[in-house]
Amino acid sequence: MPVSTRLGYWSRSADVPRNAAGLMAALAVGLFCASCVGLHFGFYRELSSDTVTYQQYGEAILRGEVPYRDFAVEYPPAALPTFILPAVVTEDGSAYRRWFELLMVLCGAAMVALMAIVLTRVQAGPARLTAALVFAAVAPLAIGRIILTRYDLWPAALTVAALAAVLSGRVRLGSGVLGLGFAAKVYPALLLPLVCSFVWKRRGRREALVCATAFVVVAAACLVPFAAIAPRGAWHSLLEQGNRPLQIESFGSAVLLAAHHLFGLGIRMEESHGSQNLAGSLPDTIAAVQTVLQVAAVVAVWIWYARGEPTGERLVWASAAVVAAFVAFGKVLSPQFLIWLIPLVPLVRGRRGLAASALLASALVLTQTWFPFRYWPDLAVRFDELPSWTVLVRDLALVALFVTLIGSLRQPKRV
Repeated sequence: MPVSTRLGYWSRSADVPRNAAGLMAALAVGLFCASCVGLHFGFYRELSSDTVTYQQYGEAILRGEVPYRDFAVEYPPAALPTFILPAVVTEDGSAYRRWFELLMVLCGAAMVALMAIVLTRVQAGPARLTAALVFAAVAPLAIGRIILTRYDLWPAALTVAALAAVLSGRVRLGSGVLGLGFAAKVYPALLLPLVCSFVWKRRGRREALVCATAFVVVAAACLVPFAAIAPRGAWHSLLEQGNRPLQIESFGSAVLLAAHHLFGLGIRMEESHGSQNLAGSLPDTIAAVQTVLQVAAVVAVWIWYARGEPTGERLVWASAAVVAAFVAFGKVLSPQFLIWLIPLVPLVRGRRGLAASALLASALVLTQTWFPFRYWPDLAVRFDELPSWTVLVRDLALVALFVTLIGSLRQPKRV
């Protein structure tokens, strides 16, 4: 089959029968669960886990302590259920971790199933549907055990659930789910301007305002009670990211690490805000520049989408692009941030979608080469050459991913 024919088969709109799509989704969910089981054998190991902290939060809440007031929590309020539920089941540390991982498997399985709904709503062909779901299903093997020891599959599932609802015509529900996602991890709010633009052009200004209100109401329902009890702690959980210094795995830090090895640039690590960061006036300046670049890239995606056709395909593309911009140019780039891209990038159609998925796959695998195996002390303390260069290559792959996705926004396909 000629290459052009194969790409046409990949890209064209073609309804997949509902039963066939359901079967593909079920098989992909099974493959995702199998991938998660595979993370517990052989090569895979996890030297860094946040579940100990999560357990402390969950047990404190069950004792009647109020988060943000009686003890500090660095995560927004809608993250709390993922900490509490495993603590309800057990008080044993190893058992807590197993129950937490099971909860994340369930979130990931829901994420894969919701991706299938999005793809059917944009009339993806069978090859595209299969490839996207398989990508998400085997992604745990690419990024490693971190996908189960952080709670990021919860907001990732909420984000794709919002897209599925909006593309299914339930725009108010989708906007409310985005509000819940914002209250869990903040970044899902990046999709709100896209959704409001989509709704405005299709259903009018009034319905777009209703959607924005749904977002605010749900987010406020999660945040306001804690803000009333402990305003400083609650707002800190939302604003923490903006106050952090240049994290060692960010793009700007990777450039400084390269300059350190090439030209002997003096750098030093300082641990704060729960991460390892580069300290000094130069890293602080680069952090500020990156923040400006990050905001500019995000706003550019919003403008590009608003000026084009309000199609489902473009909404999917723009959603992937705006999250990619936030991840690639942020002054903090923790390994788990890549989980946010797993349910979004494979949804993009055509050759650019294939290229973007390939870049994401390389970024996932590259991340695992140093985290957790060579992160501490090799990268974080000694600035070893191999992990330093690998970080730079990974970050360049993420920037290339964003550029690739931006290009796809110009395609005026109507769906």
